[in-house]
Amino acid sequence: MKTRTIALTAAASITALIGVSLYMAMPSKSDDMFAQCRASAVSGGSSAIGGPFELVREDGVTVTDAEVFTKPTLLYFGYTFCPDVCPLDNMRNADALRILDERGYDAQAAFITIDPERDTVEVVNEFTDLFHENMIGLTGSLEQVKAASLAYKTYFKKQDGDPEYYLVDHSTFAYLVFPEIGFVEFFKRDDEAEEMADRVGCFIDAWNEGA
Repeated sequence: MKTRTIALTAAASITALIGVSLYMAMPSKSDDMFAQCRASAVSGGSSAIGGPFELVREDGVTVTDAEVFTKPTLLYFGYTFCPDVCPLDNMRNADALRILDERGYDAQAAFITIDPERDTVEVVNEFTDLFHENMIGLTGSLEQVKAASLAYKTYFKKQDGDPEYYLVDHSTFAYLVFPEIGFVEFFKRDDEAEEMADRVGCFIDAWNEGA
């Protein structure tokens, strides 16, 4: 319960941070091809969120962000030992992806661990396979993970305690990232799979029309 409370508090704080960052850099509606898809006036795409990273994919290959985001992607930061939040959120993301699959959209999901000490290539591969065949698992060194987390304005902190069975406090956003464009939207924990699929589909339609 303590871990869940801390994670939710951190998420609320980062929601405010993201909102302010996006409001300051948000393009005008006339310049925004995704205006009709956004959930609020402050959740627009911006260079304030996202950026380059280098991580190790679940097949052991070191990849850049450009090699990961080859199609519209639902991105999530978490860890495999997470007792409740991460499995639920990743299942929700996978359900949204299945709905998109059924509607004919070509999309994928990606999971970046914030616990690379335990989440090896093999572990993240097994974890993502539980949810969807098109969910990519990513790990790396702690420095690589921190760089990716910093780029996406996420929060994580390893708790003190048992060196093997420790927990990690973390934020719980899912991000929608497009090839070349980068970050375009984020989703909160209370967003449901069908709602996410509707919004992602809207973004993909607008992207295809603007291509």
